[in-house]
Amino acid sequence: MSFLADFCSFQVLSKELSEKCHPFYCDDPDLREFFASDFINYRNDLFGKSYCFTLDEDPLQIVCAFTISNDSIRANIISKTDKNRLSRRISNQKRGLKSYPAVLIGRLGVSMNFEGKGIGRELIEFIKSWFIEPDNKTGCRFIVVDSYNKNGPIEFYLKNGFNYIFKDVEEEKRYAGILDHGHLNTRLMAYDLILISS
Repeated sequence: MSFLADFCSFQVLSKELSEKCHPFYCDDPDLREFFASDFINYRNDLFGKSYCFTLDEDPLQIVCAFTISNDSIRANIISKTDKNRLSRRISNQKRGLKSYPAVLIGRLGVSMNFEGKGIGRELIEFIKSWFIEPDNKTGCRFIVVDSYNKNGPIEFYLKNGFNYIFKDVEEEKRYAGILDHGHLNTRLMAYDLILISS
């Protein structure tokens, strides 16, 4: 049984929906602000599109929300070791590509009212399956996240099958333009959709 599939409805998160729904509270202040209003400018600037699941018994209750946008993994700028690890399941004739098509989960949040119920895992599974559907409008090999570099978010994505794009933190810091002693606030992670594609 899936809570999202059985008790919720999926829809585009629009300004109109956001204004009539109960406030969306999640444990991250940045996510609260984004899903309260910033997602509108993000959409208007064509940077990404936001979606949500609302509770069927209370359609004004947003259970979870996420934002996605087009992306790619630039294979030509990562180390040979990381590229080999990433492209292990890619056919030989495509391994020489400069980039691999991807979709970025820019934001993802679960309402505090529904934490601890496996909603985050269900939402990730929904997004994965969404991009391997035959009627999907874009080619997409990887789902990418730029996860907060904290134990909670990192563990969440690792448990859901994501792996680091850069295995070496120092290499990722160089990629991000961070000086030697600077802190890496986020980690790039990816999930290879070929693992669930039939």
